[in-house]
Amino acid sequence: MLDEIEGRARERDGDPFRLSDIVEAVGRRSYGPLLLVIGLFAISPATIVPGMTWLAAAITLIVAGQMLVGMKRPWLPRKALRAKLPREGSLQAIDKVRSWAKRIDGVLKPRLAFLSQPPFVNVIALFVIAAALITFPLSLVPLAPLAPGVAVVFFGLGMVARDGLWLLLGAASLAGAFWLGWTLIF
Repeated sequence: MLDEIEGRARERDGDPFRLSDIVEAVGRRSYGPLLLVIGLFAISPATIVPGMTWLAAAITLIVAGQMLVGMKRPWLPRKALRAKLPREGSLQAIDKVRSWAKRIDGVLKPRLAFLSQPPFVNVIALFVIAAALITFPLSLVPLAPLAPGVAVVFFGLGMVARDGLWLLLGAASLAGAFWLGWTLIF
């Protein structure tokens, strides 16, 4: 994925490099990184701020809903897609991220890859929606929203690497989040 983005940036030697170039390079695979980023935000200390957990859950719902209906890539406002990115800065960021990506690739492998493709990707989208929905009541209990947030991180990792094992770990984490919700609420 990084190679595709880097290729687009290098193609744009004199032209502006835009967010739309990244979205087009990644295509449908952009759901995985987006879910990963949202999930990491959901389990970060930033969600201590009142309302941030609900914001993360709402964004997760929107992204997973788009994934569920089969959109090729997440919808973003036109203004966001036209945003110009510094070409050299983007290339430097890719170089910095590449070392982390290599480490992560050591853990993630294409296993049970069929789980990351239709029709199973729709099931994953439903699981992510369920994780977002359980976040709302769990956010009333301190630290409880971490469970569905971890599930979203696992789903994001599984989608990025087409690793069904991580998707199954996400499903197990989601089951744990629902068990937690059941015991805390009822």
